[in-house]
Amino acid sequence: MTAPRRTARLEHRLTRPTATLAELDAAIGLALGHELASLLVSPWLVRAASRRLGRSSVRVATVIGFPHGGQVAAVKAFEASKALQDGATQLDFVLNAGALLSGDEKAVLDDMLAVVEMAHSAVAVAGLIVQAGALDEELIRRACRLAARAGVDSVVTSCGDDPAPATAQRAGLLRRVVGDELEVTAAGELVDVADVAAAVGAGADRISTSFSPELAAAATAWLREPAPAAQPSLADLGAAVG
Repeated sequence: MTAPRRTARLEHRLTRPTATLAELDAAIGLALGHELASLLVSPWLVRAASRRLGRSSVRVATVIGFPHGGQVAAVKAFEASKALQDGATQLDFVLNAGALLSGDEKAVLDDMLAVVEMAHSAVAVAGLIVQAGALDEELIRRACRLAARAGVDSVVTSCGDDPAPATAQRAGLLRRVVGDELEVTAAGELVDVADVAAAVGAGADRISTSFSPELAAAATAWLREPAPAAQPSLADLGAAVG
């Protein structure tokens, strides 16, 4: 059995429509206090987050085309430009699933490029929010192929509202589809370390959820623990005997 990987990065999410500046302050304290990799905020909070995080190692991330992805490419490009101007260094944008379902792959690719090229020109990274639960596996494969062509850095399971079991399952599906070509982010409602471990074990490189201080502390401690040694497979044992 393969041992769970312990190299995943943790991302705190603050993307609710009602998120306030006071909640941002608390989120920044949590991210800094537990050395999280990134803080994902609503676009209107990017400037404040960037100023308050200053030169810390916490990446300022935001969402583009959130939450449905049906905006035209020019609108997503403008959102991306404004977010980068305000200090974002990570842009997670929602797939135009309607164009994908319609078979208009050019529109899907152009939509991706509108954000990816903007992000990369500013030395930022771009993630594609696939919303895997709404698509069958063939459509997910198509979306990921187009994402790779567009230069996307990572694929994200959802907008963050999936329950923990679905999040781990969809992270595993995306990992099987993209292999080692792209990073995988498991975004969902994870409530304990077992949920985090399941998503990491499924192949997630990044865990994105609304962390409580208790979960942030526990997940950080778990990630720092040495992973248990992998148990040899029957094939390995046979080779050793031979």
